[in-house]
Amino acid sequence: MRDEQIIALFFARNESAIRETDLAYGNRLRRYAVRLVEDEGDADACVSDTYLEAWNRIPPTRPTVYEAFLFKILRHVCLDLLDYRRAGKRSACLAELTAELQECLPSGEGVDEALAEKQLAILIDQFLRGEKKEARMIFVRRYFYGEAIASIAHAGGISESRVKACLFRLRNRLRKRLREEGYTL
Repeated sequence: MRDEQIIALFFARNESAIRETDLAYGNRLRRYAVRLVEDEGDADACVSDTYLEAWNRIPPTRPTVYEAFLFKILRHVCLDLLDYRRAGKRSACLAELTAELQECLPSGEGVDEALAEKQLAILIDQFLRGEKKEARMIFVRRYFYGEAIASIAHAGGISESRVKACLFRLRNRLRKRLREEGYTL
């Protein structure tokens, strides 16, 4: 079933929207959740919470990219669970990803944070649109989906060193672009 049809089921308050969402995205959502929370049972609970949150948000929200909408919800659910479970300590994977991007992203000091976040998201989106397809795929898989470098390399049919080099160059170009736009890093 297509995303538009699933969203229409949500708007009709038809419970089969959850079943269709699970059929379309359930396996990918579970794999992502397992990578973040490192426990099958907790991952299943996070996916269920994601479906509930999608049910509560649609309507009135009409997601333009349904898959990204679901993964964003799932990421927040997983991070909330990790905060609860580890009393604020992140897993090694999330700490590594945060450290990689930390030197590229602005601190947010002295700026209205809500507006700055939205502007930053738009700027990163514009930056990625200007990159080659392979580079965009690597960046999104690494920093949005939290995939391991080996997994990205395997999926793209490229070497791990190429993935690492691409990420390094992307971070440097992103840092430069953000500085040009007046962000302090």
